[in-house]
Amino acid sequence: MPAYRSALFWFRRDLRDSDNAGLYFALKSAARVYCAFVFDRAILGALPRREDRRVEFIWESVRELRESLRSRGGELIVLHDAARDAIPALARRLEVDAVFCNGDYEPDATARDTAVAAALASEGRRFHRAKDQALFEKDEVLTQAGRPFTVFTPYRNAWMKLMEPFYIEAYGVARHARGLAAPPFPVEVPSLEALGFTRTNLARFPVGTGMQGAARLLADFETRIDAYAAARDFPAVCGVSYLGVHNRFGTVSVRKLASLALGREGEGARVWLSELAWRDFYFQVLWHH
Repeated sequence: MPAYRSALFWFRRDLRDSDNAGLYFALKSAARVYCAFVFDRAILGALPRREDRRVEFIWESVRELRESLRSRGGELIVLHDAARDAIPALARRLEVDAVFCNGDYEPDATARDTAVAAALASEGRRFHRAKDQALFEKDEVLTQAGRPFTVFTPYRNAWMKLMEPFYIEAYGVARHARGLAAPPFPVEVPSLEALGFTRTNLARFPVGTGMQGAARLLADFETRIDAYAAARDFPAVCGVSYLGVHNRFGTVSVRKLASLALGREGEGARVWLSELAWRDFYFQVLWHH
């Protein structure tokens, strides 16, 4: 990968500054890396209610992420705009050579990324996407005929055979954090109200927000994972991980989730890995179909 003078890292479903593949590659490839997150009007505008726990969760997690980046000498540029226009415009304003992000698999997201890549290319800028949401993606787990699986059980069996410690090694962002940069203009996080939303009852739920909330849940689940296979089907007991929303918005790394179980004995660990395989399968189905 070529060395760049400066780059922009675009946070999306990866709201953490540790073990983040795209951020790691940006810091390895550029002398100076700016960071941004966009509250995308195209997504927010389509939501039916102004009280939305997902938006509040993201907003709280973005605020924590910003403070963490600032503690490392960087900053988070937070925009409320249409992402397909805002990212090329921000890249132009910062005069970066490239934009980095982590790949997405949903049709609307891939269409947005195609538009962003084209806009950047028209101005001579590169667009790089890393694998971060999934452990195996796109064409990494295929049938013996070289086609994507359409049934989960054989996919899971092939996935399990491929899984080894190499695929869950963490990306050492901290080793390269000196490359994080603050933009030459002031930035603020828009209030929830400025985004057009209001507070919900999110705080009543024990899931927490941001990297700290994910870390607390993960530590708790580690004490219960051995019982996961049996306890997860009973709503009246504390059997599941409660990490779903953190996994969805990337406040915890999927590699960290897999490392909790890989090499561990017991049915709980096996079933937990199977759930992570299902997530990869879902991404592959989205991508191909």
